[in-house]
Amino acid sequence: MLDTQVPILDAELIATRDPQTLEAMARAATGVGFLMVRNTALSPARVKLALAAYRAFFDLPEAEKRKVDMAATGSNRGWGAPGAERVDPDANPDYKQFFDCGLELPQGDPLTEMGVYAPNQWPSRPAGFRAVIQAYYNDALDVARLLLRGLAEALGEDPAYFDDKFDLPMALLRGNYYPPRPDWAGEKDWGIATHTDYGCLTLLATDGVPGLEVRLRGGGWLPINAEPGTFIINFGEMLQMWTGGKARATPHRVRGTRQERLSIPLFFNPSHDTNVAPAGSGEVILAVDHLRARFEETYVHLK
Repeated sequence: MLDTQVPILDAELIATRDPQTLEAMARAATGVGFLMVRNTALSPARVKLALAAYRAFFDLPEAEKRKVDMAATGSNRGWGAPGAERVDPDANPDYKQFFDCGLELPQGDPLTEMGVYAPNQWPSRPAGFRAVIQAYYNDALDVARLLLRGLAEALGEDPAYFDDKFDLPMALLRGNYYPPRPDWAGEKDWGIATHTDYGCLTLLATDGVPGLEVRLRGGGWLPINAEPGTFIINFGEMLQMWTGGKARATPHRVRGTRQERLSIPLFFNPSHDTNVAPAGSGEVILAVDHLRARFEETYVHLK
C-alpha cells in the first residue's frame, strides 16, 4: 500500500491551482520529496509507445548500439552501456543500460559546443525511434513546466517565477533498461545505487514493474511504483539550493528484481546561465556549473 506521504495528484487540478492539491504538493515537496501525478498530456498509450521504442532499441545487438555509444563522445548523448554510470563512489558502476537525449538546437549554434547542449546521437534502428522519442520529449517538457508552475505557487512564489529560466532547458530524457538482477550481483551492485537527482524536477514514467525505493526522513526505504500514465515526481539538488531548502532532494535507488524493468525519466533543468543560488543570498551558482560537475562525477567516460 502506497505511503500517504507520497500523494497521487491530478495534473488538471494543479493547472487550475486547486488549493487542496497545491497544499498536498507543498507537503510532499518539503517532506518526503516525492509525489505522483496522473491525468497529464502524456496518456498511458503515449507512455507505452515510448517504452516500446526504448525496448526495441535495447533489444538490438550490442554492435548496433555501439554505433551511438556515448563513451566515444565528450558528452552524454546516445547509448550508455552497462557500467557506463556510477552514481555512488562507494558502489560498483550501475549495471543498467540507458539512452540519453536532450534539447535539439540548430546546427552550428555555438551552445552545441557545451556538453549540456551537445547534438543528439540517433540510431538508424529501430525504425521511427527518433520521431517517437522526440515527440515524447517535447510533450514531457510541457508537463514539467506545468508542474513547476504549480510547485512555485505551492511554495508561495509567483506561478511564473521559473518560466523565463527554462527558455533553453538543459533537460535530459533517458530511457533506462534494468535487466533482471544478475546472479553475480552483491551488496555493491545496483541497477542504480543510492543518489539524489542533480537538477530541478524529474518526471518519471515506468512500465509498472517494481524497483524504485525512496529513503524516508525517519529512516528506512519506501517502494514506489506507477503504471504507465501515472508519473513519479521528485526534486533535485539544484531545486533544493534554489528554494533555500524548501523543496527536498531525496535519496533513492533501484536494486533490481527477477524481472527486467524499463523507465523513462525526464530530468528538467533550467537554462545554462540561470543562477540557482537561494534568492537574496548574494551568491552565484550557475546551473551549468553544478550540472557539469555532477555529470563528470557520474559518467565513467567523463571522469
